[in-house]
Amino acid sequence: MSYESVRADLAQRAPDLLIIEVEQSTATVAEAALALGVTPGQIAKTLALRVNDRAMLLVTSGDTRLDNQKAKLALGGKPRMLDPTETLAMTGHPVGGVCPFGLATALPIYCDVSLRAHAIVFPAAGSLTTSVEVAPDRLAKLIDAAWVDVCKPPIHS
Repeated sequence: MSYESVRADLAQRAPDLLIIEVEQSTATVAEAALALGVTPGQIAKTLALRVNDRAMLLVTSGDTRLDNQKAKLALGGKPRMLDPTETLAMTGHPVGGVCPFGLATALPIYCDVSLRAHAIVFPAAGSLTTSVEVAPDRLAKLIDAAWVDVCKPPIHS
């Protein structure tokens, strides 16, 4: 159902975007980067969060982590991850396939500025083996996301 809702959503809003299906898991940033042959930073991870009594999605670059102070200021409180059951209920997508497309519930969506470090990013597409290739600014426009700066810069060794 989750993949189907993403496919229907993209067919309506962005029919030129193709859903990439792979055999390997893309459930984690590392798995997705390996399966797609891209850097971890190009994976657009979607976090299902609750801030106070508001559920929301935050799409960030795969190689970043939340900065608690910046997130509190930008989002109006301390963000907490939704548990897997609540994530599935709110988004219609399983953990590992959560994405900002084809949502079961209308949620506010934010994109972290870390995505803009990449010309192309790869958010999940509703399942543990699907993704979409899209430019960050187009992604934000498609999902009506607000841009925020809530992540720590990536540490590259």
